[in-house]
Amino acid sequence: MKLLFTCIAFLSFSITNSQNTLPPSDIINTGYGSLKIQPIKHGSLVLSYNNKTIYVDPTGGKVAYTGLKSPDIILITDIHGDHFNLKTIEELSPKKAIIIAPNVVAEKLPEPYKSNTVVLKNDQAVHRLGFYINAIAMYNRPEAENAKKHTKGRGNGYVVSIRDFDLYISGDTAAIQEMRMLQNIDIAFVCMNLPYTMDINEAADGVLDFNPKIVYPYHYRGKGMISDTSKFKELVNSKNKNIEVRLRNWYQK
Repeated sequence: MKLLFTCIAFLSFSITNSQNTLPPSDIINTGYGSLKIQPIKHGSLVLSYNNKTIYVDPTGGKVAYTGLKSPDIILITDIHGDHFNLKTIEELSPKKAIIIAPNVVAEKLPEPYKSNTVVLKNDQAVHRLGFYINAIAMYNRPEAENAKKHTKGRGNGYVVSIRDFDLYISGDTAAIQEMRMLQNIDIAFVCMNLPYTMDINEAADGVLDFNPKIVYPYHYRGKGMISDTSKFKELVNSKNKNIEVRLRNWYQK
C-alpha cells in the first residue's frame, strides 16, 4: 500500500473552508483513504480521517472551529497556553473525546475530563479509533539559552499512524536527535520560532535529516529570519528537491 501512496498521494488539492475563516485545507490520499488537514492557527490543526477527527492543541475558543466536526481525539503537546487552553476545551464540550496528553497537562484537567484522558510519556504509544499514536520527545537542547522553556520529558511531539502512513507533529522543540532519527515520515509539521523553539536554519537541517515526503512549517510566529518560511523552503529544497515544502498562512486575520 505504500507504493500506492507513492503514486497518488501527492494528487492532493486545497479546498477553502465554507466559512472563509480558516486557511485552506488539504486532502491527501494515504493509500487507505483520504486524510483532511485543516490548519487553524499557530500550533493548532485538525486532522480528519474515516469520519474521525483529531484536534491538535486546540486554542482560540469554539469560534475557531466553526463548521468543523467535534473532536473524537484531542492531542495536547505541552502546558503552554498556545498548546493547552482549557477554556477552548471546555467550549468544545468534548464529553466523549479522548484526550491524549503528557502528565503535566493531565494534572491540570478538571475531574470530568480525567476519565477520558490517556497520559503518554515520551516513547509510549496507544491505539485509539484506528490511529496508532506515539509520543515523541520534544525539548530545547540543555546547553541552549532557551533550555528551560521546554525541558526534556515534559511535553510530547506525536507520530500519528494510519497503518504505515505516518504523520509527525513536532510540538515545541529544537532539531533534537529524536527528530533527526525519525524514519518513513509521510507528512511533518515542524515548528520554528525563537526564543521558544529553533530558527529556520536548525529546522531545515533537522528536516533534511529525517527526510519527510511533505513538510508544513507551522508555529512560526516571530520576526525576521527566525520565522521566514519561504527561506526555510529554499534551505530545504536547495539540498533536497524531493521534500515537498507546503507553505500555508497560519495567521490569517
